[in-house]
Parts: sequence; structure tokens; C-alpha cells
Amino acid sequence: MRRKNYLWSMLIIALSMLVLAACASEPDESEGNTSADGGEQSGGDLVIATVSDAVSLDPAGANDVPSFDVQYNIFEKLVNYDQDMNLLPSLATEWETIDDTTWEFKLQEGVTFHDGETFNAEAVKVNLERSLDPEVGAPASYLIEMIKEINPVDDYTVHIKTEYPILGLPAHLAHSIGAMISPKQIEEDYAAMEDGENPGSVINANPIGTGYFKFDEWQTGQYIRLVKNEDYWDGEANLDTVTFKVVPEDLTRIAELHTGESHISNPLSSSDIDQIEQEENLEVYQQSSVSLDFLGFNMNKEPFSDKRVRQAISMAIDKAQIIDGVANGYAQEAVGPLAPDVVGSAEGLTGLDYDVDAAKELLEEAGYPDGFSTTLWTNETRERTDIATNIQAQLKEMGIEVSIEMFEWGSYQEKINNGEHEMFLMGWSTGTGDADAGLRPLFHSDNHGSAGNRFFIEDDELDELLVAGLQELDEEERFNIYEDAQELLVEEAPMLYIMHKDYLMAVNNSVKNLEMLPTKYLLLKDVYMEQ
Repeated sequence: MRRKNYLWSMLIIALSMLVLAACASEPDESEGNTSADGGEQSGGDLVIATVSDAVSLDPAGANDVPSFDVQYNIFEKLVNYDQDMNLLPSLATEWETIDDTTWEFKLQEGVTFHDGETFNAEAVKVNLERSLDPEVGAPASYLIEMIKEINPVDDYTVHIKTEYPILGLPAHLAHSIGAMISPKQIEEDYAAMEDGENPGSVINANPIGTGYFKFDEWQTGQYIRLVKNEDYWDGEANLDTVTFKVVPEDLTRIAELHTGESHISNPLSSSDIDQIEQEENLEVYQQSSVSLDFLGFNMNKEPFSDKRVRQAISMAIDKAQIIDGVANGYAQEAVGPLAPDVVGSAEGLTGLDYDVDAAKELLEEAGYPDGFSTTLWTNETRERTDIATNIQAQLKEMGIEVSIEMFEWGSYQEKINNGEHEMFLMGWSTGTGDADAGLRPLFHSDNHGSAGNRFFIEDDELDELLVAGLQELDEEERFNIYEDAQELLVEEAPMLYIMHKDYLMAVNNSVKNLEMLPTKYLLLKDVYMEQ
């Protein structure tokens, strides 16, 4: 595994902001990008066949990739990422610390929301205060909970004061929790809350941001359609519309590629790669990720409250079978919770090895010499269903009888957030590329449920380590803290760490300039359809 020099990277980013700002601070007045031969690359209606519908289009109402993937095109944050997870200016042109607990952000001028409202320092204040509001209950608010004050200095300068020094604040603000919503719409949403509506009801029905696409229509369970923002401050997108079409079945998504009903299948099952590669007009898109696929245990329910049972299951599963048989090798085996490219991923971490005999001994020690019966939940995707079936077969050899239950994505999230499950399959994308976002939401006891801790682990030592890692400014000490946390998590085994898989899509050759971040979000501004 590769250890990244976190503090040095942050210093380089900070020093380069003035140069980057010079490139980013003025809007691009061009009407469309041009190709190498001078032809204009604009127009087209892109259809992306996705496996799951969004849960919410309110950035404060979701904590899942299908929702964030759509939101990414409607809303913008102060800070953004490139494909190497480096921080870039977005609605902020530059940023710096002016004392130990105060960050200063300089903002883009001339930016308006889709409803004509002005983006400025007051809009930043309104948005961040809403994301922190307990009445709103944003599941990802843990990323910015250290913010104590948001103070506009002038129209385009804002100071953000934190409870303690934190180098990673700009990275946290690059997460969807930092998305900027029209202040007028936020006011309307609060008014609806006073009338008894749920938080986000107004925003979810017609989300208004500053992004290069605007919301057009959402037919729940069918599609979400976005249209080009012709008044975008940094040059129009090429596409006229983008439709995220819900097509849960893998083979149906591929069939739609053949008929032209869809142009992208996201995701593509690795078992279908050979078929796609044989098609002249289709190609496979592959992106390494900062994700983790795992089998989670509800530690509030027996027998999973017993560490020996969790360890036994972790040691009874041959992860190579899943990687080779289900992911077809497009993944690497996970030892702990963090992908190798996540800052803070421990070098040389030793996991629980595959050892069926030792697993049986642990089960016997725990009082289950003949095994037990349990349920394994998953959402309706072929790959996760295949993983569930594989786990079911492997655990049967241990005397553990597993019943598999499948749910639609939104219902699935609600049930596991409420702790109704016993075992469940899920993935986690470390959205900031830093260990804090890959550990604290999943394992800190403050984050039970929708924030990420669906294992309901509660460990004082672990909590202390995760808070210490967040606040530590010394690079070497920070890595040591996170290494200790990862070793503890291997021992406690709240989940079986299965794999860090590559993201795969099937794409029609007419789709040009398509890119995906390691967090799985699609970059669609520069995409065009070749006629």
C-alpha cells in the first residue's frame, strides 16, 4: 500500500491556489467546446441507465452514491476534486488559514442560482448553517460538525471558524454536504417545515443549485431528467439533457444499449465485459476507486454481538472466490476498511486470514458448534445477489444456514438505517479520499444509522482514535492513530472487508469525453454525443 504525504499535499494545494484562481476566477463566455478539427461539440440527449433511483435530491437528505451522482450536476461546492482526488477551486477561487481555527474562502463573483438568486458569502452562511441544523438532520453533517461560525467578511469573502484546528476542512467541503442551494429555496423549505412538512420537501421536489445542469423532472422509480443551464457561469455544458433512467436488471441495461434507448450502463457487471467488448459500437469504461464492498453485521443482534462469531464468519469466507468468480478479477482483496489510495490507509495491515478450521473453533467457543440460522439482506443488483449466494454457500459448510432477502434501494437503506437487519451487503465510497471519511461515519458511535454506522458498533477506544485522527495536525502521528484504528477494526470485525473493486460501465462509442471520479460520480459537463 502507498502512504501519501497528507500535510505536504495540503501545503502544495494551498500554495497553488493563487495560480489556480487566476485560471478559474473568470467565467468562460464560450457557447460550447470545440473538437480538434474545429467542429462544435454541443447538443445531444444522454441517457444513463442506472441500477438504483436517487433517495433524495436534497444534499442534506441523502448519504448514498445514486443520489450524489445526480446532485453533482445540479449543485456545486466551494471546492471540488479532479480524477486524482486533488482539490480544485469551484465556487471558491482560493482558501487559506488565517489563524489556527479560521479558514478564509474567496468566492467566485457573477455566479447565480438557477432561480436567479445571487451566490455570495451570505449564501454560503445560509447553506452551511442549514447543513448543521439538527432539525434538518443531514446524515453527512458529521463532516462539518466542527464548524462553529460562518462569518461573511464582504460579499465574496467568508470566514469559517472551527472548534479545533483541522487541515482537512476544504476536503470535507468538497463532499456533497457542502453543496450550495438557492437561499430563497432554503427559506421556502424552512417555511414548509413550520407547516409540518419534512425537511427537504421543497428542495427535493425541485432542487435549485448553480450547476451546469438544471433539474427538469423526476418520475420516482423511473427516471430523473436534467437540462442544460444556459446561464452557467463557467461556460455551458455540451449536452442538452441528461436522463438518469432506473433499470435495475443488468441484462436489460445492456439490451437498452443495443436498441439505443440508453447510452451508458452504470454499472456494468464484470461478467458481461466479454459481451460488451465484442460489440463494435460499445466499449468498457474502467475506473479505479476509493470504495469498499463489505458484509456487515448488526452488532445489536445475537449472535453478532459476539466478536468470536463475527471473526469466525470473516475467517470462513474465501474472498478470492468472490473476487475471481463474481468480480472477475476487477478488484483487489480488502484487508481492512480503507482502499490503498485513501490517505491514511495503513501499510502492512494484517487481516483475518481465511481459515475454516479456526473459524469452526471460534464458533464452538461462542456456543454455536452446530452453527445457526440467519438472514442476509441485499439490494436488487445481480453482482450483490451473486455475492450473497456465494457467501450463503460458503457459510453452509460451517453449519450456518443463510436466508437471502432482497430489497429496492430506498427501502433497503431505510431498513438498515433502522437496524432491522442481521447481516447485509453494501459498499462505501470514501468521498473525500481521506481516512476520516472512510472510518468515522462507519464506526463512530455518534453515527449510528443513516450517517453510516449500520453495524451499531460502540467502542470507546475506537471513538477516541477516530476523533484524535480528525484533529491531529502532525502527519506521522495522524497515520499512527489511523493505523491503530484499522488494527482495532480488524480485531473487532464489525464487517467482513471483501474487496476494493474497479468501477465498470458500458458506454456507446458516440459518447465522448466521459470521465468518472474514484468516488463513482460522473463528470458530465464536457460530454458530447458524436453524430
